[in-house]
Amino acid sequence: MSHSSAPTSADTANVKFLDRDHSILAFNERVLDGAKRADVPLLERLRFLCIVSSNLDEFFEVRAALHLTAAQNEEQKGSYSAASFKELSAATHDIVARQYSLYNDELMPAFEKHGIKIVSHGDRNAAQRAWVKAYFEREVRPLLIPVGLDPSHPFPQVANKSLNFIVRLGGRDAFGRENDIAIVKVPRVLPRLIRMPEKVSGKLRCFVSLSSVIRAHLDELFPGREVGQFSQFRVTRHSDLAVDEDDVKNLRTALRLGLEQRHYGQAVRLEVSAGCSEHLSGFLLTQFNLPPESLYRVHGPVNLYRLTQLVDLVNDPKLLFPPYKACYPIQLTPGQSFFERLKQGDVSVHQPFESFDGVLDFLREAVNDPQVLAIKQTIYRTGSDSELMVLLREAVRRGKEVMVVLELKARFDEEANINWAEMLESIGAQVVYGVVGLKTHAKMLLVTRREGHHLRRYAHLSTGNYNPRTARLYTDVSYLTADAALTADIDNVFVHLASQSKLPKLHRLLMAPFQLHRKLIEQIDALGEAAAQGKDTRIVAKMNALTDEAMMLALVRAGQRGVKIDLVVRGACMLPAQLPGVTDNIRVRSIIGRFLEHSRVFYFRCAGEETLYLSSADWMNRNMLRRVELAWTVTDPVIRQRIVDECLVAYLHDGKDAWDLQADGSYLRVDSSGPGEHHSAQIALMARYTANSETTER
Repeated sequence: MSHSSAPTSADTANVKFLDRDHSILAFNERVLDGAKRADVPLLERLRFLCIVSSNLDEFFEVRAALHLTAAQNEEQKGSYSAASFKELSAATHDIVARQYSLYNDELMPAFEKHGIKIVSHGDRNAAQRAWVKAYFEREVRPLLIPVGLDPSHPFPQVANKSLNFIVRLGGRDAFGRENDIAIVKVPRVLPRLIRMPEKVSGKLRCFVSLSSVIRAHLDELFPGREVGQFSQFRVTRHSDLAVDEDDVKNLRTALRLGLEQRHYGQAVRLEVSAGCSEHLSGFLLTQFNLPPESLYRVHGPVNLYRLTQLVDLVNDPKLLFPPYKACYPIQLTPGQSFFERLKQGDVSVHQPFESFDGVLDFLREAVNDPQVLAIKQTIYRTGSDSELMVLLREAVRRGKEVMVVLELKARFDEEANINWAEMLESIGAQVVYGVVGLKTHAKMLLVTRREGHHLRRYAHLSTGNYNPRTARLYTDVSYLTADAALTADIDNVFVHLASQSKLPKLHRLLMAPFQLHRKLIEQIDALGEAAAQGKDTRIVAKMNALTDEAMMLALVRAGQRGVKIDLVVRGACMLPAQLPGVTDNIRVRSIIGRFLEHSRVFYFRCAGEETLYLSSADWMNRNMLRRVELAWTVTDPVIRQRIVDECLVAYLHDGKDAWDLQADGSYLRVDSSGPGEHHSAQIALMARYTANSETTER
């Protein structure tokens, strides 16, 4: 893996940070390994393969444009250059080639052994071809508009990640002209996989891809012309919305306009069929102003991600992970008032092993309780169909004061959030969009309740989003509290976000972009000083990404002074581990399992004194300095130990889903080839909570 700039501090001059973009690609290589694993059910292996495609789409949409532009401008220096573009192109081409090799050589033959087959045109029998033709005429052809290119029919606008065909035609058109190139755009509304009926499939479960249906009938779209060369193609465009917040009067309106333009941004990648002729691929590269390195010839559908439809269409329990039903949070009793329970002490919920239903029930009780006067909440990603938003709407209807800090700039969730903002505003909720120039990524919910002659606050904080769907798939920690100091801090943050007044001193919260970055670095440095004095010190931190240079330098300094440091970083990590003489005391591992690791947990120990933070923030520059983020201390010793055991210790002992980062930036999967049962933290936690649930039910 390539390296980026070296730090300049004298005591850390020997460390070179790993390249961020290559580290992102290394994460996708680990995800791709999930599609290879024999211990993973077949449909889940396909799901891993599709996730890689989705991740690569986002990588190109967000990270590729700067490298491509630098190459086109022949830049030779800096992080973005002609060389960086070529290196990234080579790495992504390698991943894509391995994806399709796995798809064609392993997964598809394995599906056929289970009687599941995606039947190509060449393999269809007469009955199947007749059925496909009828389907084409009935469902597909009416939605296709082929465009023959000439001066009055220029190359059409091709939307980001849409399926299209390019065709080279022989003969003359209806007006006697020899325009030989045509484009067929395929509507997104059409399913990419279609199951053929039993009468033509026999005992097999047979499917056809939409691209093969269209390919088989291209000649019918051009009567009187000879269809020669053709290929499916798909273009990926730069899609990171850029809005000058200081120069717009209404952020919501500006973002909605940006969403309309996003589908037609700068082209950054072109995918075509492996057999696409040089003439057609060259024509497309010219149209999209792309160099040859941006061309990806694929042996299969140009969008593997759409094959997730096969998982749903087959839906065979034998080919899926065993079903897991999250238990109700073990610190809660169904039917008990949350307000009475939280007066007894704080509650933590470890999702998805414990159900997000506990959080929804907390909000539901607040909505239905006539003594609750106000509800304040941040929203980053909640989805387009959210029960939580329905509850907030009901709270407004019942006359409660509802304030929502809704982040409109949550990448690829902008449209859903704009729609929710408009709905809430239309019924009288107070909606604010955070602070100009900052994304509000903090997750907090505050309930104010009248109790006798006093007002009392109750709150929920989380490391993850208020999204019931992803709460079943992501590991996160929810935290419910009635602690007076913590809830007062939360209220002050809400007031700050709404009024933009000066933030008062916080007692239990650390907040970015103010003191969170500085306080964490101070804590790391303090442990380094303690270690140099011979004290027992320890840092264990779990996060999604580690790319902030100042925090990495602090970790290097602490490690060099004797602090033992373990980092559990699922995604990009720019800090090389176990580099002799530099990061000998730092170990980094990544967990890739059934659930997406998403919780942020930071543990510091000095001479027996422990501090544990939960946080919404990764250790990235953007989180620390360009977002509103929160971290809070866990003071209850029982909850603290439970989180340490489940979110940190369990993953440090994982022998099944873990990868260890090497000094050169490569990852090695933890050796699980020895005898005996090997520990998977996620599987162990599922078993633990299933047992707890069964015990409770008895």
